[in-house]
Amino acid sequence: MADTTIKITEEIRDRLRLLAEERSMSTRAFVEKLVAEIPTESERAERTARGIAYVSANLGVDLTDADLRDGDEWRHAIAARRVGSRR
Repeated sequence: MADTTIKITEEIRDRLRLLAEERSMSTRAFVEKLVAEIPTESERAERTARGIAYVSANLGVDLTDADLRDGDEWRHAIAARRVGSRR
């Protein structure tokens, strides 16, 4: 396992440490888990392709490019907290 140094602000370092402690993890383990769970663009594209194939095969719906654009815009709006509400 290689050791790598990443320069971050003290505020972020402290936040990472707190988040890790709340989960009874080391900061290193927490960062590794966090990064491992975020899909790359190619992984996201593959997952999308599998989802589209599933919808077509099991629900008999052929999604158009416009449908996919609308869904992507909606996902980005949710991530940016422009839609939806917190409960």
